[in-house]
Amino acid sequence: MLAALGFGSISVFTLLVMTKRISAVAGLILIPTVFGLLGGFGADLGNMMVSGVVDTAPTAVLLTFALLYFLVMTECGLFEPLIRKILSIVGEDPVRIVVGTAILIMCIGLDGDGSTAAFVVITSMYPIYRQVGINPLIIAMLLAIICPTVNWMPWGGPAARMAVSLEIDVADVVLPMLPALVLTLAAALVFAYFVGRGERSKLGARKAQAALVEEDGEASIGEPRTPIPTKNVWFNFALTIAFIVSMGIELLPLPALAMIAFSIAVTVNWPNLRTQNEKLKPHAGTVVMVISLILAAGAFSGILNDSGMVKAMSDALVTHLPEAWGGGFAFVTALISGPLLFILSNDSFYFGVVPVLAETGSAYGIPPEVIAHSVLPGIYLHTLSPLSAPIYLVASLLRTDFGTLQRFSLRWAIGITLTAIAAATITGAIYAT
Repeated sequence: MLAALGFGSISVFTLLVMTKRISAVAGLILIPTVFGLLGGFGADLGNMMVSGVVDTAPTAVLLTFALLYFLVMTECGLFEPLIRKILSIVGEDPVRIVVGTAILIMCIGLDGDGSTAAFVVITSMYPIYRQVGINPLIIAMLLAIICPTVNWMPWGGPAARMAVSLEIDVADVVLPMLPALVLTLAAALVFAYFVGRGERSKLGARKAQAALVEEDGEASIGEPRTPIPTKNVWFNFALTIAFIVSMGIELLPLPALAMIAFSIAVTVNWPNLRTQNEKLKPHAGTVVMVISLILAAGAFSGILNDSGMVKAMSDALVTHLPEAWGGGFAFVTALISGPLLFILSNDSFYFGVVPVLAETGSAYGIPPEVIAHSVLPGIYLHTLSPLSAPIYLVASLLRTDFGTLQRFSLRWAIGITLTAIAAATITGAIYAT
């Protein structure tokens, strides 16, 4: 019963949001409330929602102040030199721009924090995409297929969580997967190349069509970009590097670092309070949307977790596998990890489900390290989960909605998941017994 309610709430939310029948904020609140009432949790729903919001609050604070920080950096033209340099290298060729975006994400995403990569890459590349006429949703897709791959590294999170939950060495999780990581990143570049080829064809067709209706020749396809005047570039650059490094080494709790960095940036760049208000006011809608989405996602996860729906869903998927699949349980784990991570939070999955998967695998002679390898490719679908806060940030930065972003990126996330599983199989990190 609880498992059915959990699967129902996730499915109905995804369907309604992707078809734009309901907004993400309203769906995150109303849909689990309805299913919670059906499950008889009416009296406790309020406390469940508040519990989830409290758990999500640090993430909301981090992303809100980090968003404000990078908005200040954008308004001060910090990324203008980078944008000009990128344009001088790639010109207006969609293939070069998309592949260049992928490479940029690989470099910035190495710190293991996908939010930082999203801020920097979208802030610097979005104006270029709009100017040339390339679909900006491609940036979100590239973030979804590349950031999780570099997150396989020890400092990325999943490997460390599994090492703790399975009581194994993190090196045994990461090192055998490095060849698969390289192959998967190479595949991501291939994906980027073909997406860029598709955009080049579309852009050429639009230019040809526009030229037919323009009396004075070829029409402009993209949105001309007005360069932003630079201000305090070297100070802002040094502050941004210090901010990112401090986040990487966790000098302070991440929400505190974001609050401090924003306070320094806004005070130094716009010491006049009236100027601060004028500069930040146009971005108020974006900030409010990010906060509301993350807190609403907290309410959603609070109901699913505290009602027992999450545990029931994971148990249903793990314990009802056919006995005949035992020898290939590592591949079963690889295939179900994506859907599990789509409906579960990171900690619920890595500390609650992965030990059960490892125990089940041991019955078929599969070492826990191999189960850990099988789990890593599942993180791609988690980036598009309604329970993943960064996806709402990416949607806001790209001026789109959750459903559109998810609908565009999902097939590519599934494709890179299967590619990663194949790469791990070829390199021997995942095998049958």
